[in-house]
Amino acid sequence: MTPIAGEQIRSLVQPGRVHRRVYTDEEIFDLELERIFGSAWIYVGHESQIKLPGDFLATRIGRKPLLLVRDSDGNIQLLHNQCAHRGSMVVASDCGHTSEFRCCYHGWTYHLDGRLKAAPLLHGYPSHFDPKNSDTAMRRVPRVASYRGFVFGSHAKDGPSLEDFLGYMTTSFDDLIDRAPDGDLEVAGGVFKHTYRGNWKLYLENLCDAAHPLFVHQSSIDAAQQQSDDTYSDGSGEIAIRQMRQNGASYSFWEANVGIWTYPNGHSFLGDYHDDAKLVAALNDPVFREYHAAMEAKKGKQQAKKILDTRRWNSNVYPNLSFMSQFQQLRVVHPLTVNQTVVHAYTFRLGGAPTRMFENAISFANIVNGTGSLVLTDDLEIYNRIDLGLLSAGSEWLEIGRGYEGDQPDEHGGWRGKNSTSEIYIRNMFDTWLNYMAVEKPINGGRSSVSSHAAESRP
Repeated sequence: MTPIAGEQIRSLVQPGRVHRRVYTDEEIFDLELERIFGSAWIYVGHESQIKLPGDFLATRIGRKPLLLVRDSDGNIQLLHNQCAHRGSMVVASDCGHTSEFRCCYHGWTYHLDGRLKAAPLLHGYPSHFDPKNSDTAMRRVPRVASYRGFVFGSHAKDGPSLEDFLGYMTTSFDDLIDRAPDGDLEVAGGVFKHTYRGNWKLYLENLCDAAHPLFVHQSSIDAAQQQSDDTYSDGSGEIAIRQMRQNGASYSFWEANVGIWTYPNGHSFLGDYHDDAKLVAALNDPVFREYHAAMEAKKGKQQAKKILDTRRWNSNVYPNLSFMSQFQQLRVVHPLTVNQTVVHAYTFRLGGAPTRMFENAISFANIVNGTGSLVLTDDLEIYNRIDLGLLSAGSEWLEIGRGYEGDQPDEHGGWRGKNSTSEIYIRNMFDTWLNYMAVEKPINGGRSSVSSHAAESRP
């Protein structure tokens, strides 16, 4: 089969709209795995999940199974989870602790850094076989790097550094980490895993969409509005109810009080009004008062206020990560097929914060990210309806042009929408999509020369 030419790919993205094939074409999906997930920095785990030498975490980049491990010297390794003998996946556990990796098929055993340690019956192989050769190892991913504990891997042997790739979005990670009085985070409380029928791009497109909650989440909005404030709540329920109620705010409120910012490499964040004072019961909550005091004691009043006044909602790191710093929630997107995607959702414990804050974060995760959630199930239904709808003989082009003429430069090198209901963040992701997909050698960063924004109208 002749590969899709760059010109064909560029024709699928036009100013303010994209062709339906970008969500349904298996050949395009395979090319995404090769050129995006095979080149970009991809989030693979957090250092708190591999604290000690011998700790490991099963992870993946695209569909490739990997192991994130701390080796005997304390270094972080990212290994392909494949035995060099017959290709079997070596480790089937989600996480654990070990002194070595042993394949259950024929007993080939590997050091924590992937080197072959021992194997039975090593005699009689052809001349090409060398147990010390890297071909007989669990191969390492070419690059692995960490930003303040958040670990990324890249299959590209060269390219921009992780910090250059993240750019201004490092401030979203800072916002999450700095909320810990002791300055450290820990992934804790387990993981939610859910699969939906739909393309992987839909997930990140939905998370910063300020226009959908009023319709998609109508049932939970109605339930929250009917809930009496006098009804007993353990605190976390109150937080969730407030969020559901605010999902029902009018468009005039969203457009006047909330913003959307975008940055090179497809990243974006939604923010402004979702601050602790408005959404976390703030200082009238004794748990939050204790937390506030701990923040001031560790960071000083001025710095604590600056941190807690930061108002970011969802931060999307293209192509597979989204997190909510104020609620210590993180979601990782894993594409499986062109129309099947699995998402893993995690919660963080803030070092030095009251125990009840973590309990509230877990409760919030159950209410909002759990598979029985009133919120998540709405979104999963929409992804499935999009997948089914695209099978029809309807429009060939999907609109992503809302707010098209209102794009404005951002002082930190990005662009922002005139207000939060703009679809600028989707257009920004497709700019990056073209940078990877429409050239033989993906460009890991920058703006596309065939921008889906109204580039021609910009100064």
